[in-house]
Amino acid sequence: MNPRAIRRAALAIAALSAFLTPFMGSAVHIAMPAIEAGFGIDAVVLSWVANAYLLAAAVALVPAGRAADIYGRRRVFICGNLTFTVSSALCALSGSAAQLIAARIVQGVGSAMLFATGIAIVTAVYPPEKRGTVLGVNVAAVYVGLSCGPFAGGLLTDWLGWRTIFWAVGPLGLAAVGLTLGWLRGEWAEARGEPFDWPGALIYAAALSAVMLGLSRPPSLAGAGLILGGLGCLVLFAVWQLRTASPVFEVRLFARSRVFSFSCLAALVHYAATFAVTFLMSIYLQQVKGLDARSAGMVMMSQPVMMALFSPLAGRLSDRIEPGYIASLGMGLTAAGILLLTVLDAASSLAFIVGCLVLLGLGFALFSSPNMNAIMGGVERRYYGIAAGAVGTMRLLGQMLSMGIATLIIASRMGRVATSAAPALFVESARIAFWIFSVLCVLGIFLSLSRGRLRAGASPN
Repeated sequence: MNPRAIRRAALAIAALSAFLTPFMGSAVHIAMPAIEAGFGIDAVVLSWVANAYLLAAAVALVPAGRAADIYGRRRVFICGNLTFTVSSALCALSGSAAQLIAARIVQGVGSAMLFATGIAIVTAVYPPEKRGTVLGVNVAAVYVGLSCGPFAGGLLTDWLGWRTIFWAVGPLGLAAVGLTLGWLRGEWAEARGEPFDWPGALIYAAALSAVMLGLSRPPSLAGAGLILGGLGCLVLFAVWQLRTASPVFEVRLFARSRVFSFSCLAALVHYAATFAVTFLMSIYLQQVKGLDARSAGMVMMSQPVMMALFSPLAGRLSDRIEPGYIASLGMGLTAAGILLLTVLDAASSLAFIVGCLVLLGLGFALFSSPNMNAIMGGVERRYYGIAAGAVGTMRLLGQMLSMGIATLIIASRMGRVATSAAPALFVESARIAFWIFSVLCVLGIFLSLSRGRLRAGASPN
């Protein structure tokens, strides 16, 4: 197969897998009430259907990226697709909430293997001058999945039951495996022969698990102890990575490449400022504005549709214009969109809400692809897997932090009152959260502008 065909095959396969995981996540969120009713569980247990997946994915991302660099990205990519597909079937067959949560943990590991390798493969097979364009296509596939998930998940849940959501992704996962086996022959293992850092991987897993478990608990000594213990493990992890000869994550990358380090921090802040917006607006549209789930989903689709439409353009622009400038503009538009939401009240028109979401979607599109281009372009080829894993970790940690901020505000302002019983208090809580997210975006603009120029001097590749 000629190089051009290999590149197209790699992009098609990576885009298909990039579509799967966000589609699954957004579709499952729509099905949460049906899952709760089906198993007769409370809200705390139900939350772990989502949290278990996020935790497993965050824990597995960096080790999966390192394993891919050592053993081959194609091999880990195939294993990730198989793991994701089989675990989806196990989710559909779950007879209890405990079984579903266990299967979601395995599914999270599979999604981490996909995310850490798909981006690394297309980055390896395309030349640097085309990198932004193909990363834009990959990011667009993610947003298409986010756009389709709520609508398709609602239809499947209403017509055939929530289990069909998990069955639906099976054929797509198997198709990705078949295409990979048939079209891709390279392994792209620039770190082949180096040992895998098992102690580092275990310390990293313990650190993230403790932090996330602590954040999921109500304010308490036990929760604070878990968070402090997790932060201590993160310090130990960094020290270990600096001392070991073959680290699972090259911490020195943050010191070697200003572009890489500040781009990762910008990604963390951006996800921390934006992820909970969807959660808050979904409740607002249904509990305050009185829309049904399908209508609320149609309104919410305006944001990911803009992401899907403009991500390829943003990626293409970042091949010609310094990525940091475009990403900073995107962060600024995101800040403007969230700042407009701080005036939200029960009388706000749907046109105003859609306008804010469209602005958010445009800002997200202009930020994500160029920022990814800067991250991947700021490291050597042998670290592509680790860099891709770092991006995913920033994304998941940002999402957890965003939800933690929103939950803390709601709990402090509303207590145990249901949102339907106190819509005014919920709107007040959401507006406070939007102010905090706006401040985070302003911080993100400074981080983005401080990263330096990707194209200054010689390319790291």
